[in-house]
Amino acid sequence: MISIFHELSHKCSRLVTERYSTSFASAIRLLHKDLRAPIRDVYGFVRFADEIVDSFHGYDKAALLAQFERDTWQAINDGISLNPVLNSFQHTVRRYNIPTSLIEAFLHSMKLDLEKSNYETVSELDEYIYGSAEVVGLMCLRVFCEGNVEEYEKLVLPARKLGSVFQKINFLRDLKEDINQLHRSYFPGINMGTFDEHQKHLIETELEREFKDCLAGIRMLPLKARLGVYTAYRYYYRLFKKIRSLQPSTILQQRVSVPNFHKAVIVLQASMYNRLNLI
Repeated sequence: MISIFHELSHKCSRLVTERYSTSFASAIRLLHKDLRAPIRDVYGFVRFADEIVDSFHGYDKAALLAQFERDTWQAINDGISLNPVLNSFQHTVRRYNIPTSLIEAFLHSMKLDLEKSNYETVSELDEYIYGSAEVVGLMCLRVFCEGNVEEYEKLVLPARKLGSVFQKINFLRDLKEDINQLHRSYFPGINMGTFDEHQKHLIETELEREFKDCLAGIRMLPLKARLGVYTAYRYYYRLFKKIRSLQPSTILQQRVSVPNFHKAVIVLQASMYNRLNLI
């Protein structure tokens, strides 16, 4: 029965989410049950593409990404794919009318990771972040709004800002890998060879402002989505605070993370704030 295959596909996307990101998996579990599977479907898709460009060393990444892109469009056009992750993704794309322009922008940024190593201007970085992170937030927003176009349009800018700030935190968290293994630099005007407290402070000041701007958008989210998104926000802000407490040399030498105990506390605090309507 084909229903078994579709069910298995969604379970594969759930497994991808849980194996690759315990933080996002925890936040997704706090969404309304109607939203969990489609958000995992989106995560599985973007995770597989990201793994191709970041992890498949020793293989022809460009060829693999090109094949993944062809398979993605084939899955969406046909309404089915033998790749379980793409099959679950196409189902969510078609069900929630996720615009193809968002998928195109995402795949474009994945190609940039293979072609470009330094972002020398703000406009170049903005283009990359839009495709690699902001459109992912917009795909999720299509799910959160469940067909309410007016609500979606109202939340487009806040969703983009949240995706952007999450991505910039990822850049800081992954500085060691980006510089030493992938040879990438995402901060225009910042020389990672002379990365110091002043340069770090400039980045952190911008991020602090962006975090504050994002809260207003989270408060406007549909109730089904608010707690899960707020929990992810609290996790990333905790990661930001940890990065801010460290010396530049430290984040250049190790990947910064939040201990599992602190993640559990974040979930409890976010749930309490939500129940008390304090978000």
